[in-house]
Amino acid sequence: MLPASLKRYAWLSIAAALATILLKGWAWWITGSVGLLSDALESFVNLAGAIMALAMLTLAAMPADDNHAHGHGKAEYFSSAFEGFLIIVAAVAISYAAIDRLLNPQPIEAVGIGLAVSVVASVINLATSRILMAVGKKHKSITLEADAHHLLTDVWTSAGVIAGVGLVWLTGWLWLDPVVALLVAMNIVWTGWQLLHRSATGLMDVSIPEEDLRAIESVLDSYRRQGLDFHALRTRQAGTRAFISLHVLVPGKWTVQLGHDWSERIEADIRQAVTYAHITTHLEPMEDPVSLADQALDRPAD
Repeated sequence: MLPASLKRYAWLSIAAALATILLKGWAWWITGSVGLLSDALESFVNLAGAIMALAMLTLAAMPADDNHAHGHGKAEYFSSAFEGFLIIVAAVAISYAAIDRLLNPQPIEAVGIGLAVSVVASVINLATSRILMAVGKKHKSITLEADAHHLLTDVWTSAGVIAGVGLVWLTGWLWLDPVVALLVAMNIVWTGWQLLHRSATGLMDVSIPEEDLRAIESVLDSYRRQGLDFHALRTRQAGTRAFISLHVLVPGKWTVQLGHDWSERIEADIRQAVTYAHITTHLEPMEDPVSLADQALDRPAD
């Protein structure tokens, strides 16, 4: 189950989004820069994503029940997919505003103050993204990681916008402002696509990361050297939790109690290697040919 304490980081993201909306909106208002407008629009996406993250983290933290025996961890994928969709919508809005400004150039005013305000907003986003990334990786929360990636993209976006507006100020080339905004739009479309792809992968029961699979195989190899064998290893990622199942092949002459004891040791060792996993084992006698008939996901009918 997801730690309920993670919700406070969603509140942090909401607070950061509100602060940057006010700062970037003010920067756009006093300068008239469409580049800074694109930056402000992306902060609205940050806010919507943060609110969705809070809702999904709340749902994911709920314990398993009769209708959701495996918990509610997959709710996090809806949050990251929603944020990815919002990023793409923001990119379309930014592109529309940029093309309009490219066709109808307008001078930029009060550039120094506007850029200073935008820099402050970017620092807030950078600090927040680093916190969310560290917590998200620690607890394997795709919601917090997605929010962190989006905020970090916002920082790079802001850096590009600030550079573009600064160049317009120095050179007087008004076309640079909407061109930078279009480049920003293309950049955040890529981020949105990555979030959508990762969310779809999670909803399709993707396997756990390769390094965790290697850790499991290392544990199993240590037991193979003691005469046991294994097959039908299956894993899937569901938000912050992994589900692992495998068949344990033991000598048929063993008692149920002895086989159970060894299974418990195997599960404990795998749980130490992959700390966020729920493990299910199935005992089978290694001498019985029928034990080898159920390695595939769909076992043939007898």
